[in-house]
Amino acid sequence: MQQQPPLQLGVLGSGKGSNFRAIAEAIDAGRLNAQVRIVIADVEDAGILDYARARGIRAEYLPPGRFRTKLEPEAEARLVALLREAGVDLVVLAGYMRIVKAPLLEAFPNRIVNIHPALLPKFPGLEAWKQALEAGAAVAGCTVHYVDSGVDSGPILGQSEVPVLPGDTAETLHARIQVAEHALYPAVLARLAAER
Repeated sequence: MQQQPPLQLGVLGSGKGSNFRAIAEAIDAGRLNAQVRIVIADVEDAGILDYARARGIRAEYLPPGRFRTKLEPEAEARLVALLREAGVDLVVLAGYMRIVKAPLLEAFPNRIVNIHPALLPKFPGLEAWKQALEAGAAVAGCTVHYVDSGVDSGPILGQSEVPVLPGDTAETLHARIQVAEHALYPAVLARLAAER
């Protein structure tokens, strides 16, 4: 049987890029039939850009403009142009801290995925691990889902449970959720790559 061509990924991030690193390592190990075409960050000194450059992957800083939670319309248009220019099949949000708006959703319908540090539909939004602790949840975890116009509301692609342990702090719980994320995200992407 002939191997499918690699799934062409465009990765958006805002931070150090630990999920991107897990994805890149899964590609290197042959567990994920994909190629990262471009990494784009809305934070100029984001670690994800340094990691992409160190791997020889095109890395772009996109100045976000004056809004804290979304991009300026011009930046949105530039983002779509960069992803199209790079020949991206699937947009992967990896710690991208902005709300995705219509231009990107329309350019890549049902082709944008995100990982969220909770078992959706519980605890959407920011700092979901803190929400889980404050609610007294016995189980937390992470979810990979398609991105739609809502907040963490798109169709779920995969989940991984993480027990809340006695004495957990927000930091210890979040650290364990991140370990689960680093296994779940590449596995879901591998499934998407195989199902094309």
